[in-house]
Amino acid sequence: MFNNLSLKVILFGFIFTFFSSFGQSFFLGLFNSSIRDALTITHGQFGSIYASATLLSSIVLVWIGKKIDDVNILKFASYVIIFLSVSCFVFSKISSVIFLFIGIFLMRLAGQGLSSHTATTTISRFFEKNRGRALSTGWLGLSLAEFTMPVLIVFLLTFIEWRDIWVSISILVILVLPVATFILVKEVKLDTREESKIDENNKIKQWKRIEVLKDYRFYIICMTMLAMPWIATGSFVYQSFISSSKEWGPYVIAQSFMAYSILSVITLFISGFLIDKFSSRKLLIYMNIPLFFGTIVIYYFDASLYSFVFFGLLGMTNGLANVLGSSTWAEIYGVKYIGSIKALTTALMVFSTAFGTALFGFLIDTGFSIEQIAVISGTYIFGSIILLYLIKNKLNPHYL
Repeated sequence: MFNNLSLKVILFGFIFTFFSSFGQSFFLGLFNSSIRDALTITHGQFGSIYASATLLSSIVLVWIGKKIDDVNILKFASYVIIFLSVSCFVFSKISSVIFLFIGIFLMRLAGQGLSSHTATTTISRFFEKNRGRALSTGWLGLSLAEFTMPVLIVFLLTFIEWRDIWVSISILVILVLPVATFILVKEVKLDTREESKIDENNKIKQWKRIEVLKDYRFYIICMTMLAMPWIATGSFVYQSFISSSKEWGPYVIAQSFMAYSILSVITLFISGFLIDKFSSRKLLIYMNIPLFFGTIVIYYFDASLYSFVFFGLLGMTNGLANVLGSSTWAEIYGVKYIGSIKALTTALMVFSTAFGTALFGFLIDTGFSIEQIAVISGTYIFGSIILLYLIKNKLNPHYL
């Protein structure tokens, strides 16, 4: 199914999505308590700094991310590696609120932003016939990190100072990633493609980012794509509020992440095959249905068992979203300018995580119950599904 170069590109994506975990919310949140103790700041102050730094990183990503269309992947990845290593080292030196803002900004941009952007853009551009399976396999790198990192870091924090952990991560990045990148993608150029029997007369139009911004379909698809990031992030950041509201035990949600991780991985595998068979455009309308049912579960049920159901449903949508979030744009708009398009959509995704943190916090402070927040979230999801349904027959690419 995959030749040697194809496997190298997938492994490259796997490694980069794994290393993107250092800038993901689930990983940075593991150091929340240590950082707040070191700086003597409150939960609210940390949340505000985190949201504003994330917002800024999403804005900068729009500009930096498009550069992947102008240089070969080896050179671009090299810059990202250096940036990620430096960012990890800077994070270890946080000594004030201002430094915390800078540290989070750098990690969100280098980790969640550029590292995942490099992985998914490379795979999306290289693959055509097997794009779905390639992306789903590449995203397993992040799933592996979600499985292993929380337990490992919590264990390390029992006998290693948190700053030393970040120095070690910085060294690990600069030792492992340059070698892996050179071995895996030194042969991959901008126009290197998977061997395919696609009809040369059946080529699709290659959209520039400015053209995409004028296409109404882009905004309706984005409404669907952005539901998972802001709702899931809000649920993760304010999980203690959900636990207290539902009167669940202190470990119920932590255990529920097992259901989230397992169903994310299962859905990743299944969605890759389904996309290659039916296309992303046809599957997109189903992406947020598990998430919608998740909001219904939160609204109607209080037993601790339903924590596993809720996070399991989130995991299903997450598995679909990770693959569809890259393959859909390539199918509709082509791959020539996919770097600049993905830079924009990745930035919007990062922005939506900041939005979710801020919105959930505002609603909670205003006195909204978790059931009322579930209604707001469910209404948004339902509206986005209806809009997408109305244009589902207009999602085909424009052929030359």
